[in-house]
Amino acid sequence: MNSRHQKTLETIFATPTKTNIEFGAIEKLFVALGGVVLEGRGSRVRFAFGDKIVSFHRPHPQKEAKPYQVEAAREFLERMGFKP
Repeated sequence: MNSRHQKTLETIFATPTKTNIEFGAIEKLFVALGGVVLEGRGSRVRFAFGDKIVSFHRPHPQKEAKPYQVEAAREFLERMGFKP
């Protein structure tokens, strides 16, 4: 994990929930942590860490993740044992 991924991880865990995180940065973080990207239909994307899977819709037309997506990413990372 490089410094950019570390910064994204810290931003995801910041309170109050940040609204300026690009969804692409969250995707790259999940991949850097060992996740596998599973593309779905349309904007659906899933990330698999072994047998654990989390599912999102990519935000559009903007690039920034919505607050509920950041919170879902935080909860999933906590369950997987990742913290800043």
